[in-house]
Amino acid sequence: MSSHSVRVRFAPSPTGPLHLGGIRTALYNYLFAKKHGGTFILRIEDTDRKRFVENSELYILNTLKWCHIEPDEGVGYGGPYYPYYQSKRIDIYHLYINQLLKKGYAYYAFDTDKDIDKKRKEYNKRGLTFSYNSIIRMDLNNSLTLTTEQLHDKLRSCSYVIRFKIKPGEKLKMYDIIRGNIIVDTDHLDDKILLKSDGAPTYHLANTIDDHLMKITHVIRGEEWLSSTFLHVLLYKAFGWSLPHFAHLPLILRNNGKGKISKRNTGSLNFPIYPIQWKIPKTKIIIPGYRELGYLPEAFVNMLALLGWNPGVEKEIFSLQELIHLFSLEKINKSGVYFDIKKINWFNKKHLNKKKEEIFAFLFEEIKTRSILCKKDYLWKVIHLTINRIHFIHEIWKHSFYFFVSPSSYEDNFFNKICHKNTILQLDNAKILLYDMNPFTSVNLKFLFQTIKNKHKIMPLFRLALVGSLKGIDIFIILEMLGKQESIRRIEKLINRIKEKI
Repeated sequence: MSSHSVRVRFAPSPTGPLHLGGIRTALYNYLFAKKHGGTFILRIEDTDRKRFVENSELYILNTLKWCHIEPDEGVGYGGPYYPYYQSKRIDIYHLYINQLLKKGYAYYAFDTDKDIDKKRKEYNKRGLTFSYNSIIRMDLNNSLTLTTEQLHDKLRSCSYVIRFKIKPGEKLKMYDIIRGNIIVDTDHLDDKILLKSDGAPTYHLANTIDDHLMKITHVIRGEEWLSSTFLHVLLYKAFGWSLPHFAHLPLILRNNGKGKISKRNTGSLNFPIYPIQWKIPKTKIIIPGYRELGYLPEAFVNMLALLGWNPGVEKEIFSLQELIHLFSLEKINKSGVYFDIKKINWFNKKHLNKKKEEIFAFLFEEIKTRSILCKKDYLWKVIHLTINRIHFIHEIWKHSFYFFVSPSSYEDNFFNKICHKNTILQLDNAKILLYDMNPFTSVNLKFLFQTIKNKHKIMPLFRLALVGSLKGIDIFIILEMLGKQESIRRIEKLINRIKEKI
């Protein structure tokens, strides 16, 4: 493979937001192009105007930008094969469909929906499956069954589609980089529509022509297009063109095992399926994406890359450049993969560990809005102590607030259990020990409390007083960070609250 000749494309339809499967296809195309010094192209397949959804194109562009996988060429970026919208290339498709008609690889079909439905019912009654193929086409209303004069009359007066003429009795072989050799008998293929009655091309025709004219070397797309690829191979052969390399990606499956994820089951999944938020044009309802929920683009891309691809190394945390370096189509799984929300949370946590400056800025704003004064060194210590407890940057205050402010409330269940005079006595006695401790360090405090018989009862009480709950980092480190005066003040606050309760 000549490294500089690689050209791949991501060709979504503007029929709504990209979901996980779509953006993973874009990512794999991007990684492959960059690995081989090639070109990543964005093409919009917008010939189906009935399914067009407002703002879809902008969503696609914004998603690619957020993931840092912007195209080198195409919609929004320009390039030598303009236009990159299929709707603006209709004349090109008509030119090539005429070539197929002249060569006998395509034919006009005048069957109405009623005609097709009637024929289908006839076959069903006979226990047969209806398919517009080489066996049935001679019994239907198309140019193969008409004289030249009849055809001209029909073309002037009737609407029609143009179908590809499958040659029966052939074994068609195709090689897929991920799946290996695949063979199909052309007797099992039907005569697909290439040009619709409104003059618009179908995906099959436009896709094949555009891939050839734009010099696409590798077609990397979802598994759902695998069955259509044989038609595309036949189209390449009919035009006399060289085939690109094909690679069909595994499906991303719902974790309940019931099929692939799709836009239709957005509400029934326990994880988001959109990279960034999507605002439904008709209802104005906003569906949050990974970006809005606090996921880092680096973590999202890292997770997505490994969703079906195994780089063959032990580590799992990669930068985009590392993913590019390791990427290989041959190492992509054949079978579908299940999405695990816990895994992406883990990825986010790991990538967040590398964002300490951003965490510092976020936490600084949190204490600033509360008019809290503290030194930068103290802030950094807090971050280093709590960073391993957070998965998202917005969680830092929740896990560190007690280093800056005294808890305003206490965990109900535990607080209610300890509301008696004996607790007050225990806290008063332990408080005396804190008064006498010098220097007031976590090491000294830990050593001191190891000698106390009822330490297993005192420690939870201290934690409740200092934090407000039974969660948090090492209690002795908290004591040292707060200092003797503040620690005792919080213990006295808890004592007073217990007195009020009893």
